[in-house]
Order: sequence, then structure tokens, then C-alpha cells
Amino acid sequence: MIEFKHVVKSYGDKVILHDLNFTIEDGQFVCLIGKSGCGKTTTLKSINQLIPIDSGKILIDGNDVSQANKAELRRHIGYVIQQIGLFPNMTVAENIQVVPRLLKYDDQQCQEITDRMLGLVHMESYADAYPSELSGGQQQRIGVLRALAANPPIVLMDEPFGALDPLTRDDLQDEIKNIQQQLNKTIVFVTHDMNEALKLADVIIFMDQGQIVQMGTPEEFLRNPANDLVREFLGKHIVDQTTPTKVEDFMRTNPITVKRTRGIHECAELMARRSIDSLIVVDNQKHYIGTVTVADIMHYGRTVQTIEPLIQNTARTVQIGEDAKDSFEYLLSTNADYVIVLHPDQTIAGIITKTSVAQSVAKNLWGEEE
Repeated sequence: MIEFKHVVKSYGDKVILHDLNFTIEDGQFVCLIGKSGCGKTTTLKSINQLIPIDSGKILIDGNDVSQANKAELRRHIGYVIQQIGLFPNMTVAENIQVVPRLLKYDDQQCQEITDRMLGLVHMESYADAYPSELSGGQQQRIGVLRALAANPPIVLMDEPFGALDPLTRDDLQDEIKNIQQQLNKTIVFVTHDMNEALKLADVIIFMDQGQIVQMGTPEEFLRNPANDLVREFLGKHIVDQTTPTKVEDFMRTNPITVKRTRGIHECAELMARRSIDSLIVVDNQKHYIGTVTVADIMHYGRTVQTIEPLIQNTARTVQIGEDAKDSFEYLLSTNADYVIVLHPDQTIAGIITKTSVAQSVAKNLWGEEE
């Protein structure tokens, strides 16, 4: 557990950290995010005392880091930065083994660590390669493995993927999240990218001018951003509280309807052509009567001429203007394919299906496709 208690840091007259108070639980992936100069990197570096604080306390498992031997402290906290700084004259294996060697691990232990670390990212064949022989993404992977090699409970990461191309960055994000979950590490990760924070974090800490503006889960950020600055960072991801919740906002209009006098074979052919398994039946004034299913047509079709005897009035119906929540829950909790939406005069307005719900949600989150 990492605890910040009334932490203050200044450079001259400029206060960088203002009375920070928060707790990071064991095994959490925490992202620090905010504009440049907000104090996120200073916060990160104060954990391993690369930047000493002026007042307050930072505790790791109850122990004040300011009282610890700094070299020993840093050997037990992994640290990854954007410019990874692999030693160019050392092989990949030797780079991974740097901290274990400092901790006096024997050769066999170091080899086992190297094999296990490289196995995490499927780079076993690169053990004897030199950094200059690796791509940028591969170098960054080795930097992460070096930070994990001595099995530290805490790993600090300062925008480690910021200089990489988007595809490589996306792959590395997946890998670090998987590794963190496999090894149950506490990771504190600085980023300026809200996409990255939302993807990786269990908890996001948003900072501005040395203070915490908001701390919470990605879901809490999306649903309840604290202020306009947080909303700006969330951008397209934000869940607008005015997102439509009425049935008409999620329905598909112009569903296929038939009159009760339609013939059995006619309706069977229509269902086959449209790849549907039921039809909505209306009267001459287009008022809703009921539904007819392909199963009933197959079972009783030889004994009747029209669909009228097969009409059932068991489908769920709702009125225009009703809240959509009940319809969603009905579709999710039953095997029903749709809910029928009616106008006040009982004519058909549309139907709600699981697909129409998904399409509407996607439209509201990401907008129309161009």
C-alpha cells in the first residue's frame, strides 16, 4: 500500500504539490493524468525519492520512504521511463539481470529470471541480442522486464510508451496490463493520454496545478467528470447524461407488417426472404393486432389458409415516450427477439431489438460513421 499524507513540494515560490492525500492499494494499476506541469511526474518520482518532498509523508506498507536508504528503496521499486536507457554494451539478458546482480542473486537465479521475463513477452530468442539490434517496441519491452526482474511489489512508469507508434503502443499496453495481472504488481503510471488511462487503470488520479481534481475508476470518470478540464480530456469517451433513454431513441422504425388476411405460403416466403422468424400483424387501419411466428406456420400451415388463426398477442408492447430501461432488461433476461413500440392510437411505431440498442449506444458514444 502506498499512502500520501499531506504531501507538499515547492521549487522556490512555486508550489508543485499542494497537500496531496490519497491511498493506492496493493495490486492496483493507478494512472496519474493531467496537463503538462500539473505535478503528476513529481508525484511519481516522490514515491522512490528521486524527488524529495518538503513536508508530509509518503508511506509504503506503513514505512516512511524518507527514512529509508535511498539505494535500497529504489532497488525494490521498479522504474520505467520513456527513454528506456538500456545499456548498449550489454546483451538483453545482461540488461534484465542488472538489479538481480546488484541484489547478489547467483547465476542460476539470474538465468531463471531472464527466461521467465522473456517468456512473458515471447522474446526468448533475443536473450543474446544487443539493444541496437532491437526495434523501439522491443527495447521498451526489455526495459519493462528489467524493472520487473527483481520482483518488486511496486513499479513506477513515467509515460513509457509515449514515443512509440500507435500500434506498438497498443500492443505494449495490452502486455503490461496482462503482466501486471499475472504478477499482481502495484503499478503507478504517468500518462497524458486519456485513452491509455481508461484502458489500463483500475483507478485514475486526475491532477491540475499540483492538486487532485478527481480520483476514481474509469467508469466513475466517464459517468461523472468533476469539471470541464476532465471533460476536455475525456473528449469522445464521455457518457453524456442526456443520452437518450426513451424507447423511441432505440427502436428500429418501419418493421415488416402484414394484414391478418395474408396467406400462409405468402408469409412464409416473406420471412425467408427477409431472414426473420416472425411478423407483426396489423388491421386495415394499421392498428397492432399481434404476431405470427414461422414455427406456428410450419406446424399448422397445412390446416389453415391465412395467418389469422395463428395470430398471438403475447409479444411485449410499450408506448412511445416510455423509459427504455424496462425494455432493455426484458430483452436481456428473456429469449425475446424484440419489443414492439406503439403510438397512442395503437399503430406501430417500431421495434426494439438487441441490435438496435447496440447501434444506438454506439452512435451516442462515437457518433455517426462518415
